[in-house]
Amino acid sequence: MTFNPDADISGHRTRRRGRTAAIAGGGAVGLGAIAVLVVSLLSGGEIDLSPFLGGGTGDQGSSSSEGTLDECDTGADANAKVECRIAGSQVALDEYWAENVGGYSEPGMIVVDGQTSTACGTASNAVGPFYCPADVTVYIDPTFFDVMQQQFGASANELAQLYIVGHEWGHHIQNITGTMADHPNNGTGPASNGVRMELQADCYAGAWLGDMTEQKDADGDPYLLAPTETQLQDALNAALVVGDDHIQEMSGFSNPESFTHGSSAQRQYWFANGYQNGLGVCDTFAVPDSQLEAG
Repeated sequence: MTFNPDADISGHRTRRRGRTAAIAGGGAVGLGAIAVLVVSLLSGGEIDLSPFLGGGTGDQGSSSSEGTLDECDTGADANAKVECRIAGSQVALDEYWAENVGGYSEPGMIVVDGQTSTACGTASNAVGPFYCPADVTVYIDPTFFDVMQQQFGASANELAQLYIVGHEWGHHIQNITGTMADHPNNGTGPASNGVRMELQADCYAGAWLGDMTEQKDADGDPYLLAPTETQLQDALNAALVVGDDHIQEMSGFSNPESFTHGSSAQRQYWFANGYQNGLGVCDTFAVPDSQLEAG
């Protein structure tokens, strides 16, 4: 259990959308880019993602569908259904960032059913969760968490899922506050702008989760119950699994100069730093190269 069962999440804006389409991509920020790298690196592309593709056939002529998540009204729903957990996260994230960023504007939130087209390419569980700056929307296929568990050995339980949603929201904050524009891509490496961008999003996710038990709905019920140590370890496990070094080692090599998202140690450190110390410690762009991992 992660959410307070009595919490009201009925005002969420999360929608479900899906269609059959070929996998593409470009311009997405977040776990999506690293998921594509994982698939391409591991076993020469021999990992079978077809069980998780929601029945997609690659038929560009298939019709798309979109609808609301009407069954997601309470924290109990969020504890029972992963798509409702995503919807509940959206409610709490919007409230959190509205309190912490002046002039905050809400991103779109799409739960992907199979595959769907976006302004940054196709969203699916083979691509992974991502934030698309071009259409200002977060895309997550809930079955990606099954991929993390079954293909990559992650625990990927409730708090890990919230960490991933919070991470993608962090990219939206970077977009609307000008961080993306101020720190454009300058190549790869353990202290590159891309790595600092990802570590800051990890820190933002940690800061949000650290404060989430203080956030309350209109009736005064907190959205989230205090995480247990096991749940916190679940989130840290997700940060480890998506570290560049961990992914490279799964394919039998290690090259820090090719890092785009940060090492497992970096990602765990910055998530924990945000969780323990709040948003004030999340300026990863102000940290010297030599201290980026140690803080």
